[in-house]
Amino acid sequence: MRIASAIVAGGLVLGAAACGEAPKDEKNAGGTGGKKFSACMVTDVGGIDDKSFNTSAWKGLQEAKAANDNIEIKNVQSKAEADYEVNLTGFVNQKCDFILAVGGLMSDATKKAAQANPNQQFAIVDSNPGVDNIYPMQFDTAQAAFQAGYLAAGMSKTGKVGTYGGLPIPPVTIFMDGFADGVAYYNKAKGKNVQVIGWDKATQKGSFTNDFVKQDEGKKVSDALVAQGADVIMPVAGGSGLGTTAAAQANGKYSVIWVDVDGCESTPNCPALVTTVVKNIPDAVKEAVLKAAGGEKLQAKPGFVGTLANNGVSIAPYHDFDSKVPADLKAEVDKIKADIAAGTITVTSKAQPTK
Repeated sequence: MRIASAIVAGGLVLGAAACGEAPKDEKNAGGTGGKKFSACMVTDVGGIDDKSFNTSAWKGLQEAKAANDNIEIKNVQSKAEADYEVNLTGFVNQKCDFILAVGGLMSDATKKAAQANPNQQFAIVDSNPGVDNIYPMQFDTAQAAFQAGYLAAGMSKTGKVGTYGGLPIPPVTIFMDGFADGVAYYNKAKGKNVQVIGWDKATQKGSFTNDFVKQDEGKKVSDALVAQGADVIMPVAGGSGLGTTAAAQANGKYSVIWVDVDGCESTPNCPALVTTVVKNIPDAVKEAVLKAAGGEKLQAKPGFVGTLANNGVSIAPYHDFDSKVPADLKAEVDKIKADIAAGTITVTSKAQPTK
């Protein structure tokens, strides 16, 4: 989850206090020759290369630019939470047409910036600050994580699976809730007693790295889960989770379920990954930017909520595990998707976005 230094644009230093990198600018060689539509993104502290939702959101901007050559895009990366408001305001001062904040940690800063600039179009991933000029893009990842929990339970040889988070915030715990419920559903269907280590949905307490960057913290938490017997682990901790995937690939003692972006496309540890609980952030961001560039006013209500039914969330292909996942288990996981999408199975989480 994010990075930032002085915000530089047009040769002017707009925010020397912004502790982050200069914005990365991508302009088009072609275009109409008229005024460009500027879409500007502020990452949270995980940075643009977090292999997670910042990476996904930037991909959405890149795809919007590719689809409309009148769009120019740039980003600034926040190194600390104190940078959020500075970086957002910097883009307001640069007269960006569309300002995207990435991550629930940016909710308060985005709300403050939006209220101070009511005519500015903002958007945010993984939060809904409830302000008219902020377009919220949220994802009911509990639905796809439910599939992943069922899958993990079906793949476990020890009868114990684990999950941990970066921080106990809704965009994190929603995955963990869905995962735990998927395991419970497997147990009920199969008459088994697979245990979830690292998260208790009832008490909303579990294991956290308190960080989204430090890989050694992720490895430390997953090592503890493995020591308790977990042989399938789902980290929901951004870049910290790379400590878990690297260790899993190195020692072969357990496998991993990644989150946000297909781990076989975004991490070097595909051989250790069973699947990924995917948020389709790129498509949501791309669609929002294209609509805004086309002159559409993005409505805060209802905003966008990604589900299994609208392909806003999903589980990724099994990749290296394709031959290792039994055919009947694959079929059961597919049926769960259909049942959730149809409303036959209801997935609940205190962290679910309101529709």
